[in-house]
Amino acid sequence: MACYHYMGVPNKIRSESGTATKGAPQAEGNGEMTGEWPVIDLFSGSGGMSYGFAKRPPFRIVAAVDAEIAKPCEGTGKLGCNLTYQANLGIRPWSDDLSVAKPDRLLKRRGLSRGDLTVLLCCPPCTDFSRTKPTNHLVDSPKNSLVVKCADIVEAFFPEFVVMENARELITGNYSHHYHAFVARLEGLGYDVKGDVKLLTRFGLPQIRERAIVVASRIGAAKTLDDLWEGWTVKQAATAVRRAIGHLHNEKLEAGEMSPNDSMHISPGFGVELVRQRMEAIPRDGGSWFDLAGHPRGDELLIASMKDRLRRNDLGSHPDVYGRLAWDRPAVTIKRECAHVGNGRYAHPEQTRLLTIREMALLQGFPAEYTFASNSLANRYRHIGDAVPPLISYQLSALVAWMKTGLRPSPDKWVLPGTSLRVSDVVSDWQQLGFPAPVLAAGKNS
Repeated sequence: MACYHYMGVPNKIRSESGTATKGAPQAEGNGEMTGEWPVIDLFSGSGGMSYGFAKRPPFRIVAAVDAEIAKPCEGTGKLGCNLTYQANLGIRPWSDDLSVAKPDRLLKRRGLSRGDLTVLLCCPPCTDFSRTKPTNHLVDSPKNSLVVKCADIVEAFFPEFVVMENARELITGNYSHHYHAFVARLEGLGYDVKGDVKLLTRFGLPQIRERAIVVASRIGAAKTLDDLWEGWTVKQAATAVRRAIGHLHNEKLEAGEMSPNDSMHISPGFGVELVRQRMEAIPRDGGSWFDLAGHPRGDELLIASMKDRLRRNDLGSHPDVYGRLAWDRPAVTIKRECAHVGNGRYAHPEQTRLLTIREMALLQGFPAEYTFASNSLANRYRHIGDAVPPLISYQLSALVAWMKTGLRPSPDKWVLPGTSLRVSDVVSDWQQLGFPAPVLAAGKNS
């Protein structure tokens, strides 16, 4: 199988003030006169989706929008994710509420006309689709209608490509009519749309993470990550916790202690001593609360609901709480509320603490240089759990570049530097069967 490269024009990197900023896209101009491919990111969060496109010239992020909603009861502007976005991408997102914003005004505000945009990234909130929230099986939240709002924006912007990421229930859940309405609207505008649920471990993420990924094109057939990876597979070791964070293990940190080498390598302290003792007693390398059943202090360390579950031989719907990750397996799904050991299997495999911000980010596919800007540790964890993994968005940017140019990229062009995935981790199906690697011939492959 032949594989092909796309080589873009180097990006011009600037902050809003005009000062050069490493890793950040330039924010001026509409891209039409420079040969750049303008991109707008809606519901931009901490920048996970944008980052993959900003790192692949000639894509250039020209605007982003996020209302920064931390919790529904707190309203807009509380999450602080726009500061994280700005710190890494050099653009301060607008804080508009997209449920009421006028799409044509957003476009004009950036100085673009309909059809100027190359890519619209549109990842509306997934909380009210996800099975994690129990009421989602019964109540169709008004926020779910933001998916159809994205179709309104597509009609106004008329970009060449649209990329959406969300919880798997966007497509498979009780309220998938929002997704089907979105697809119907885009198809009516002339787009080819491909949407499916993907297990992102398959694409090198060191985490069990199922997500709906939707790609639409109005200049040809839409492609998927399966197309990008056709003929290739990832080595199992590349998706293990050990690969992502094992290099940090030699630095022993207590809960609440910050590494002198990295301000992101910090976790919250234990507010209750008994919680610390519970975590200390849980077996290393994959243990969980139910392993305390035979512990000498089990009666003291287990809370009433845990004891009740054990009596009924029913671990319930959250068996991972107070769990440690296992070194040689992928991490569990990193969710928005990952800032407490009682919220999932988020404890370090050996040290008695929650994963640090840095460790959680690496498992979520962020590069080691990424910073998270908030005075609230809990919000920094939310910035990670809410994000599209940059390791994946970089592959999506390669996919869109392929659709635009007709040149299929080889793995060395879609493995994001600085993450846990290495080019050598991506092997051909022939190599998996024990044959030598094929010689790659360059050329055009639509």
